[in-house]
Amino acid sequence: MPRSESPLRSDLFPEISPYASGMLAVDGRHTLYWEQSGNPDGVPVLFLHGGPGAGSAPVHRRFFDPQFYRIVVFDQRGCGRSMPLGELHDNTTGDLVADMEKLRTHLGVEQWLLFGGSWGSTLALAYGLKYPARVTGFILRGIFLGARSEIDWFLHGMRAIFPEAWRDFVEHLPEAERGDLLGVGVHAEDLVAEIGHAGGVHGTQVAGADHGHAHRGHSSTMQY
Repeated sequence: MPRSESPLRSDLFPEISPYASGMLAVDGRHTLYWEQSGNPDGVPVLFLHGGPGAGSAPVHRRFFDPQFYRIVVFDQRGCGRSMPLGELHDNTTGDLVADMEKLRTHLGVEQWLLFGGSWGSTLALAYGLKYPARVTGFILRGIFLGARSEIDWFLHGMRAIFPEAWRDFVEHLPEAERGDLLGVGVHAEDLVAEIGHAGGVHGTQVAGADHGHAHRGHSSTMQY
């Protein structure tokens, strides 16, 4: 199939629209957005976005040959078009793995290929460990195993290389909170009074997710 001639992302397949989409309630709190595009009878492939918290985008459909693949894309708990946006309660790696299996069952997929990078690679591997019989293979890049050393490097050590990006990442937080960046979002209730975010607890969490997403983008290239 001919590739897109756009000067941007010219190495990807042409833009396509989903042939099906919907919302899947996975528990009493969370509802996930999902979509399918490409060939309904093709090889199922599940795209796993990064983050946690990044969400999916139309460009992610273009990573796959739509004549060959049945392309499944979804937004993980608290991300993108899934509801409620920015929700951290009942939002663990185990919850996300269980969501993937519920989505597979909902869509009637017997087995699928898992495609992910960064946090998406972590989630793909976690799912593969739990449900190996449901996985035909992995396509992974920027593999992140979630080890404490990796987390510490991303949250703190990265500032040695990208000091400006790290400053932008943390400057919206009280200085006393910057030593526990991983726990800040969980304790957003305690931060609302300190930083006075107009959106309250939810707005504080979403703002933190926005800063985290920008930091991931800066730290994944050699430019700022």
